This record gives sequence, C-alpha cells and structure tokens, in this order.
Amino acid sequence: MKILDKINAWVAQLETGLLVAIVLFMVVFAFLQVALRGLFDYGILWGDIFLRHLVLWIGFIGASLATKERKHITIDLFTRLLKGRSQAFAQMIIDLFSAFIAGLLVQASWAFVMEEKAYETMLFNNVPAWYFQIIIPIGFGLILIRFFIGALKKGHETFRGTPEAKI
Repeated sequence: MKILDKINAWVAQLETGLLVAIVLFMVVFAFLQVALRGLFDYGILWGDIFLRHLVLWIGFIGASLATKERKHITIDLFTRLLKGRSQAFAQMIIDLFSAFIAGLLVQASWAFVMEEKAYETMLFNNVPAWYFQIIIPIGFGLILIRFFIGALKKGHETFRGTPEAKI
C-alpha cells in the first residue's frame, strides 16, 4: 500500500505542477490576447481555440486531483449509514464500480481521439485536434487508477482490519 501511496503522491505533484503551469500560461496568453485587441485591433487568430482546449486540460487534471483527494461529487448515502468495516466495504464496491465506469469512458474517449486522428481534424495552423484531445482518455485513465487505488485501500481496511475500520 505504501508504494501505491508514494506513486499516487508523485503523480499528484506532477499534476499540480502541470495545472499551475497551464493556468499561469493561460492568464498571460489571455492578457496578451486582450492587450493586442485593445491596443492594435489585432489578436492571435487561433488564440481563443487554443485557450478553450487548455481549459479541457485543466478540467481533466483537476478532476483527477479531486478524485485523489476524494473531493469529487459523490452520492454517499450508504457510506453515511454504515460504520467501520461495513462502511469500508461499501466504499470499496463504490470505488470499483466508479473505476469500471471510468474504464468505459477511457475506451469511448480513446475511440473518439483515434477517429479525430484518422479524419485528420485540424484545430489551427495545421495542428491536429487529437494533440489536445488526448487528455480526455488520459484524464479518465488517471481517474480510473485513482478509484482503483481507493478500492484497494478500502479492501485492505475491510479484510485486514486496520484500526480505523473496526466495527
């Protein structure tokens, strides 16, 4: 379990750094875009499309981090009613189901990105759209991994009986 926690923490640090870098870049780029339009009546033609796709990256990286921290939207009726090992077991089942759904979304989004690549869809200046859309299956893949790690931890609490999982 400790090695999973270390890997998970390392990936979270990487995601946080990437998230900060993208947001800072977006702020500077958006300011430049506004300044160019206001001062020179000229803007970067592909700038708005580029910024919109960076928002997609921020959304998926943020969703992965939220899943790691368990700050995502959840319906926790069962886990509120249960205590101890029963609660850990219910959370394990919920995490496994969530990982399964994320797996389906990885599959569907991968098919979407590969279609975009096959159709040679371009965003701007001959930049393929799939370069920016690849975050969709990667993001769902990270979310899948985070739910699976959560299920493993809750399974460990359920079947090994760690102190916080006592009935």
